Amino acid sequence: MAKTANSPKSFESAIAELESIVQEMETGNITLEQALEHYQRGAGLLKYCQETLQAAEQRVLQLENGVLTPLDNPDDRRSPE
Repeated sequence: MAKTANSPKSFESAIAELESIVQEMETGNITLEQALEHYQRGAGLLKYCQETLQAAEQRVLQLENGVLTPLDNPDDRRSPE
């Protein structure tokens, strides 16, 4: 994932910026041109977040050697009665 001048610093900063864009657009106090710019930026941020999550999923799959295992259920650890 190549970073450009407009790329967010991190996944978390992209999410925060997306939330800010949504809040601003929901107010309805922006011009049509601003709404279009916000929409375009939001679409780019969404793509960045999706790619970041896909990369994280691939890393997890590699770490688990291609097999995801379920987390232990705390109830399963009880000693037999």
